[in-house]
Amino acid sequence: MERLDKFLADSGAGSRSQIRQILKSGKVSVDGRPIRDGSMKIDPMLHRILLDGKAMLGRRRTVLMMNKPAGYVTATEDPVEKTVMELLPEEYRHLDLKPVGRLDKATEGLLLFTNDGDLLHHLISPKKEVPKIYYARHEGTAGREDVLAFEAGILLRDGTRCLPAVLTPLGPGESLVQVCEGKYHQVRRMMASRDLPVIYLERRKEGCLSLGELPRGAVRELSGEEIGAISGL
Repeated sequence: MERLDKFLADSGAGSRSQIRQILKSGKVSVDGRPIRDGSMKIDPMLHRILLDGKAMLGRRRTVLMMNKPAGYVTATEDPVEKTVMELLPEEYRHLDLKPVGRLDKATEGLLLFTNDGDLLHHLISPKKEVPKIYYARHEGTAGREDVLAFEAGILLRDGTRCLPAVLTPLGPGESLVQVCEGKYHQVRRMMASRDLPVIYLERRKEGCLSLGELPRGAVRELSGEEIGAISGL
């Protein structure tokens, strides 16, 4: 059993204050009877809860893909900086979504959000070896020795050893970098260790997912098939 107002919040009906107003308006019914008391205990398996005639399903696993623009920090809240949470459409802001991993303020590209803790852990754990591919514009030109250094596992200047990665030079000042872990500023630090400081960085792929035609700053919800694919199901 759980409180009706919490069940509505988990269903994405709105914030706590919005749900109070929704309940007062008489738009919520339980088994056909209008209910205005959010503290009412309900069992989603036994009761049918409707909002404006639409069935509420409770907490659902949701995964979103964002094409993150520069200028936003990857955090659920920050006292100074703009966060990626501010870019989420209103209908998703009450689903307890969290960013999967981290893109720094200047880095753009593919960023996932989910309210599924197991999936989040699966995607960020180095043991799962979920590949992430970045496009980097950088100073200098990557060569064969740099490629081999990435394959061996870069040793960062602070002594941190990175797992083996794939560096694919695209020409003067351009490369693709594939990693399967997410250390702090990892790609930038790896490139800097090879005297190839990054000027611009964009994450283009994570696992089987790619940005496709998703515009910068836009968000889309993943399909069940896509969620299954990245979950390894």
